[in-house]
Amino acid sequence: MRRFAALLEQLVFSPRRNAKLAYLSDWLSQTSGDSRGYGVAVITGDLSLPHVKGKMIRDLAASCCDADLFALSYDFVGDLAETVSLLWPDKPASQTDDFDLGTIITTLLHANRKESEMAMRHYLDAMDQRQRWALLKVATGGLRVGVSARLMRLAIAQSFDKKIEDIEEIWPLLSPPFDDLFNWLEGKADRPQADGRAVFRPLMLAHPLDEGDLDNYPIADCQIEWKWDGARVQLVSASDGVRLFSRSGDDISQAFPEMVTDASWQGTLDGELLAGRPDDIGSFNDLQQRLNRKKPSKKMQEGQPVFMRCYDFLIDGEDDIRMLPLQERRQKLERFISHLQHDRLDISELLSPTSWQDVAAFRQKGRENPLIEGVMIKQKDSPYLSGRVKGQWLKWKRDPLQADLVVLYAQRGHGKRSSLYSDFTFGAWVDEGNGRHLVPVAKAYSGFTDEELRRLDKFVRSHTVNKFGPVREVEPRLVVEVAFDSIHTSRRHKSGVAMRFPRFHAIRWDKDAEEADNVANLLKLIP
Repeated sequence: MRRFAALLEQLVFSPRRNAKLAYLSDWLSQTSGDSRGYGVAVITGDLSLPHVKGKMIRDLAASCCDADLFALSYDFVGDLAETVSLLWPDKPASQTDDFDLGTIITTLLHANRKESEMAMRHYLDAMDQRQRWALLKVATGGLRVGVSARLMRLAIAQSFDKKIEDIEEIWPLLSPPFDDLFNWLEGKADRPQADGRAVFRPLMLAHPLDEGDLDNYPIADCQIEWKWDGARVQLVSASDGVRLFSRSGDDISQAFPEMVTDASWQGTLDGELLAGRPDDIGSFNDLQQRLNRKKPSKKMQEGQPVFMRCYDFLIDGEDDIRMLPLQERRQKLERFISHLQHDRLDISELLSPTSWQDVAAFRQKGRENPLIEGVMIKQKDSPYLSGRVKGQWLKWKRDPLQADLVVLYAQRGHGKRSSLYSDFTFGAWVDEGNGRHLVPVAKAYSGFTDEELRRLDKFVRSHTVNKFGPVREVEPRLVVEVAFDSIHTSRRHKSGVAMRFPRFHAIRWDKDAEEADNVANLLKLIP
């Protein structure tokens, strides 16, 4: 457990991707058996301990320290695992044990609630502070160490000199502690068989367009289509069933059961998951409500339907067609969708510009539909390759919208930001019968530098007017120029609007709050 705790600490304090990969590779080479497999599962989010939840951790903390002390400490630290690990009584270093991670997880997986609580207390008593912190991170699942499931898989691929595509393709067939995977990687067994199975194929991605490069792409050689603002997915149907995968290869079939019921076809489709129906597309906010539900009710499925807008065709029946030119795959896709007549599948529209000026006009016209982010430019002769392949697919997103908003509330972040106020709520003005006042319209926690963050944190601490648990209300005087991709109406927010991807663009220390935007102006930005 000490080794895994050291790994997590290294990952937290290493912002660079290559450094994280090096730490992961080093840990993989030094660890074996269930400890390695379950450690991977913890980092990729593939592990759940059914009886160890946040409430149990809080109850355990209440038994070892004063409730007010815990509340004040938790408010300051901002992280449950770190708070409990620091407050838990220490034993002399000579009396602390080093437990096996695999044994810990196996014990907790097979224990009932009472047994799990007793085991957690025993482990916390016998560990040092760093091990306790790691154990609590394992138990609660809130790692926040800056490692995605894909980055973990990439580290595995590099450590064992394999292609990440070969690992990602079989990942849906695996389960913790991943014995089949490591037996293959270590040459003890054959690679798990993916042929004929409903598995994920790594997505082909696009590079942002540099407008100066347009002359290098004859428009007659390019396929132009809209870039939709939904959730990139892959729908796969094979002999072992139908599965829906997210862009990172996670199986999200349970969240969208209506998408995986029709098994009358076989193949792999790449596209965008959108809310509503093909002839009545809903907002991203509608889709987001579905994305946040792992097991939606029948009522939600009927009231908030989804469908898939198909971009590409990867597997046709049992034939892998990824190496065919895009133009041929497109023709096959059109015939397939027309023949299938699936009410939750349609096909992305192709645009017909004759010049790059026409494409630029399409890009700007996309602003009329908040679900269109811009245009996609794809080489007609491009095969379907994993990752971002230079010069093959390009995305030309529309320019972001901007608004001047006032900081209303602030909350501490997590991990490295746990001691700094880094999560902000912004307001815009409304004119009502009771006068002019600010209402919340957006939240953002990115787009600023470390130096700007320190200055923002200082502003929050010196201009706090009220406290609500971990949230501070601040004097409404700081204006921030917020950039966002789109805006739409929302019944969930008091202001009546919701923004897509809001982030800091500039901090207007020089601007008076009275000059900030009002909700009426924001409503005008909605097509």
